[in-house]
Amino acid sequence: MPIPRRIIACVTAGTLWTGALGLAAVGAGVATASQAAAVDNGLAITPPMGFNDWNAFGCNVSEQLIKDTADYFVSSGLKAAGYTYVNIDDCWMTHTRDAQGRLVPDPVKFPDGIKGTADYVHSKGLKLGIYEDAGTATCAGYPGSLDHEATDAQSFADWGVDYLKYDNCNNKSDGTRADFLRRYTAMGDALKATGRPIVYSLCEWGQQQPWEWAGDIGNLWRTTGDISDNWGSLKSITDANLPLAAYAKPGAWNDPDMLEVGNGGMTDTEYRTHFSLWSMMNAPLLIGTDLRKATQATMDILLNKDVIALDQDPLGKQATVLSSAGGAQVVVKQLANGDRAVALYNESDQPQHIATTAEAVGLPASGAGYRVRDLWQHRDYQSAGSLAATVPAHGTVLLRVGKDVHALLDPALVDAGVGGTALHIQPGKGADVTATVTDLGTLPALNVAVKLTAPNGWSVRPKGRTSVVALAGGNTLTTTWHIDVPAGTDTGTYALSGTVSYSGVGAHAAVSSPLSGQVAVAVPPPAGTSYLSDLPWESASNGWGPVERDTSNGETAAGDGHPITLGGTVYAKGLGVHAPSTVAYYTAGGCTSLSATVGIDDEKKNSKGSVEFLVLADGKQVADSGVVTSTTGGHPLTADITGAQVVQLVVTDGGDGNDSDHADWAGAAITCS
Repeated sequence: MPIPRRIIACVTAGTLWTGALGLAAVGAGVATASQAAAVDNGLAITPPMGFNDWNAFGCNVSEQLIKDTADYFVSSGLKAAGYTYVNIDDCWMTHTRDAQGRLVPDPVKFPDGIKGTADYVHSKGLKLGIYEDAGTATCAGYPGSLDHEATDAQSFADWGVDYLKYDNCNNKSDGTRADFLRRYTAMGDALKATGRPIVYSLCEWGQQQPWEWAGDIGNLWRTTGDISDNWGSLKSITDANLPLAAYAKPGAWNDPDMLEVGNGGMTDTEYRTHFSLWSMMNAPLLIGTDLRKATQATMDILLNKDVIALDQDPLGKQATVLSSAGGAQVVVKQLANGDRAVALYNESDQPQHIATTAEAVGLPASGAGYRVRDLWQHRDYQSAGSLAATVPAHGTVLLRVGKDVHALLDPALVDAGVGGTALHIQPGKGADVTATVTDLGTLPALNVAVKLTAPNGWSVRPKGRTSVVALAGGNTLTTTWHIDVPAGTDTGTYALSGTVSYSGVGAHAAVSSPLSGQVAVAVPPPAGTSYLSDLPWESASNGWGPVERDTSNGETAAGDGHPITLGGTVYAKGLGVHAPSTVAYYTAGGCTSLSATVGIDDEKKNSKGSVEFLVLADGKQVADSGVVTSTTGGHPLTADITGAQVVQLVVTDGGDGNDSDHADWAGAAITCS
């Protein structure tokens, strides 16, 4: 029997995440704590790195899996890269305690017990983690540790456990912060009393703003609900965790949940963003995929020592957001040697040019400019001070920047990308795009050459020069390219790729950098009024599972929704989404109005769900529902979209986290000439 969905947290039905940032108040009479001091146990001085079985295996955990993972840590280089903990999640025990009230490892799953498994992991120079719950039962229904803290902590110590993840299901809580403090402190005190060093990870889903108090109790605390293997979940959790930088410090870390890298629900670009941002945020790096089946691309991400070094930097300062506009963010992290790590993070669905300067990220002036290491390209460049890139949709360019008198020996940093006025092309037609290359260094880039390629069957040709002998610092080479799309090409987003090659003045200064862009092949809506669920969208992202046509969101699987229902009224047509969500349509300037009835689907009636519906026309907001709750039924929403090229239907979480935010665009229709 499958485990019930954890409602975007480590939870079963009835225990809800109220959101990392949306809690305006915890409860009557409860004071807001100041920043907590790190618990004094000398552990997790840098964020823990390792493995947890839940994301890839759920309840299918076993001694053999843990041993295989430990073996692979050693043989693959993961151990050498800093991954230490091999952690067991839920479902490792039997459903009853023994006659002395102790937890019993499942003898089928763990024939040598947890002690035998720990001994094997320790023999590899690694450490073992385990899971329990601050309630009467775990999220999967096994015995919880509430009122058994001393007994269970001693069992963990006797078995040789090095790390405890402590969940929050079935907690019988009265909902006050005092109760959360009592339950989590009880286990913290019990762990200390054993005398064994055990990293303590509080998994209370951000319900009571644990960043304000958990550092006095444990080493890390979950700031959000569970991550899931999709872009909407990654984006939402990142947005919730980034503002909490002030609370992280050596020995006490914000925890935005485990890694999904390699599980298949996102692209490699999105997984690189995942790993980049987790490292910038000083998050625990706990691998959540089956390493026995990991691809080379997955291992290249997990073993990127340049990026890991940011996460493990001894200064322990979590990155902060320097600027954010239109989905383009500059995120900056101060490092122990004075360098800055700079993430140019594009959370939008289109490539974006993102720029900042060495001065803006906090570096002092430098006559020789700055050494800039691209942490995914693994090479060094020189910049006069500008830091910029055209970043792919959902991508992150990750740079380490510092003063270095030898930087002038490195090739110039260049900013290269593909844009243009016609980012949409209809099948059987053509349009121009523009490739630009700008030298951001002090010295010229020499023998600059640009190549651009399009998908198989398309034609692409330059309409101007594609090379230059020398490109001086601050100057730009611009090339227009004409692209023809074959008739019959399916609608959708297609990648443009290519290279920029050049050289600098020093040894080993030849560079070949990727050039990327994208074009949407799109057909505008027909004349008249059409239901949006009958039209192809340009792009769609969703907070939980896929966007559904003519049904509610349902759960994570495609097609598992129900008839769209708002306030008891059933709608045959519409879109079922889950916040945060964005669905974009190409309208080619020929449409005038959009209408829908919006609200939280009755499948979540009387839940804590709340959302806000927005309509954007070419990025400008033209309609806003205000915050809609699960008890208010449907609300009419209309928008004037006259002349817009692209219309976006956006649903946000209403400011309180995205638990139960099953949102409907019921009867959504568009009128075009």
